[in-house]
Amino acid sequence: MRKWLTLPVLAIALGGMFTLVSAQEKKDAPKEKPKGAPRVAETDASKAGPDFAVQGEYEGEFGGTKMGAQVVARGSGNFYVRLLTGGLPGAGWDGKTKIEGKAVTEDGKVVIAGAGVEGTIANGAMTLKDGTLKRVERKSPTLDLKPPGNAVILFGDPEDVSNWKDGRVAELADGKYLACTPGKNILSNQAFKNFKIHLEFREPWMPNSNGQGRGNSGLYLQNRYELQILDSFGLKGENNECGGFYTQYAPSVNMCLPPLVWQTYDIEFTAAEFDGDGKRTKPARTTVVHNGVTVQDGVELKGPTPGGQKETDQPGPVHLQWHGDPLVYRNIWVVEMK
Repeated sequence: MRKWLTLPVLAIALGGMFTLVSAQEKKDAPKEKPKGAPRVAETDASKAGPDFAVQGEYEGEFGGTKMGAQVVARGSGNFYVRLLTGGLPGAGWDGKTKIEGKAVTEDGKVVIAGAGVEGTIANGAMTLKDGTLKRVERKSPTLDLKPPGNAVILFGDPEDVSNWKDGRVAELADGKYLACTPGKNILSNQAFKNFKIHLEFREPWMPNSNGQGRGNSGLYLQNRYELQILDSFGLKGENNECGGFYTQYAPSVNMCLPPLVWQTYDIEFTAAEFDGDGKRTKPARTTVVHNGVTVQDGVELKGPTPGGQKETDQPGPVHLQWHGDPLVYRNIWVVEMK
């Protein structure tokens, strides 16, 4: 369970940037509205509802210091809010100094209260006692990255679905994308040993779900090592969240963007090595860049992750996991290395 920061700790954490209300003035944290709502898994932003326009990332400046905020929709007009000193993840935040709070829609307004800080969110702005943060929509610097001439194209247009076993084309309002056939993982027909891969993915809008039930999938390198794909926007950044190698390594930065925003993985992978008896002499190594930020830097994989195939000296396919949620993928290509 999260603990609210006390006023003295909060003041230190923010370096005096916010004017804190006194104990007499302090408002209690808003009570969450009852949920009881059905599962939502929306792939079209135009149908996502009013909470979608509130959730997301915000930036501003207080006393010459940059601040960031992330607002995560939790269903039925409820939100989780965290304020980040220095800016957003990968854009100034130190990864430590934050304030966590709640917001609830009341009489058409989204109200933040509790923990000594209060304000409202409306019309693309978060208005706090001492300033305003504006909603921003970040894009990965490698979004729409064109493949080099020597790349193996795994999915560039709908016809490339033939490059995948059990793959299908999802026809959405804004395009045709690669998706898993319900109930089936999809694997590339071609196998790879040492390689670089670029992949773009988009998480569905699932405000009534939490944790591993929110946009869950995975990218298995060589069908052996799972790099998690999850809507972990605003979460801590664990090994079972976006950018993490499942059960092995958490990402150094949680670079997950909000749902229904295209995100990128740019990965360099060096296969494990084996001697003549089939004994591993060197572990597989990989570097992962998530939305332009390195989140795994040359890590040595400890072996296959759960669900992965046994390690050998043979190449393996790219595997995208079906986990019940409607993710889509595009612009997937591989450059093989020696």
